[in-house]
Amino acid sequence: MTRALSAEWAKIRTLPGTGWLLLAAIAVTVAVSAATSGAMSCPSSAACHPDLTQLSLTGTDLGQAVVAVIAVLAVTGEYATGMIRTTLAAVPRRSVVLTAKAIVVAALAVAAGAPAALGSLLAGRLILPGQGYTPARGYPDLSLTDPAVLRAMAGTVLYLVLIALLSLGIATAVRDAATAIGTVLGLLYLFPVLGLAIASPGWHRHLQQVAPMTAGLEIQASTGLGRLPISPWDGLGVLAAWAAAALLAGGLLLRFRDS
Repeated sequence: MTRALSAEWAKIRTLPGTGWLLLAAIAVTVAVSAATSGAMSCPSSAACHPDLTQLSLTGTDLGQAVVAVIAVLAVTGEYATGMIRTTLAAVPRRSVVLTAKAIVVAALAVAAGAPAALGSLLAGRLILPGQGYTPARGYPDLSLTDPAVLRAMAGTVLYLVLIALLSLGIATAVRDAATAIGTVLGLLYLFPVLGLAIASPGWHRHLQQVAPMTAGLEIQASTGLGRLPISPWDGLGVLAAWAAAALLAGGLLLRFRDS
């Protein structure tokens, strides 16, 4: 496993664009979060956004797409060049190959997710008070000493790790970069769009509970947890189930079909 990890790290580190994509994931997440915080305002006479933690982490909605691309390219790049044959010849146990790729991809997701989540919360802490969200009006400053804020930050990093693993599993199953990226983005963004078309509150709630993005992102909620369609950790568990299913499917196809 050590040799497989070393090889996978060397491959993804030398893959063209990996470093830039990591920086892009961080920059996009923080920029969108900051822009969203800057666009919000809370006049004294209005009811305002109740959850500043979730608001400050809004950029995750877009930054996750870049993380997904990184994970997809970790697999499909080898199929595009034919290097996968060399990889499987050097490491005949295909489950070891996929496990090594998953560990490396998860590490990259952490490397992007931690500064992205921290930067987003810092941007919210600096910007939102100027928009009317002040302690005097019942909105405490965002602080990692608050357990709910800390859980939301750590949960955001775990969310991005699971998005990376979901993307890796799908990419292993389909082998083609464009198809894999389209499938992942469809899973993430199609469910919320379908939810808008559902009139029944009950079915709308059920859809939110099973959709990988809407369920998983509940980990960012810090207030009104009793009103959520699914609890924060249960929502992250739903996303984990999606990721596990994708990795299982990808692993089985990798094992039983020709490279």
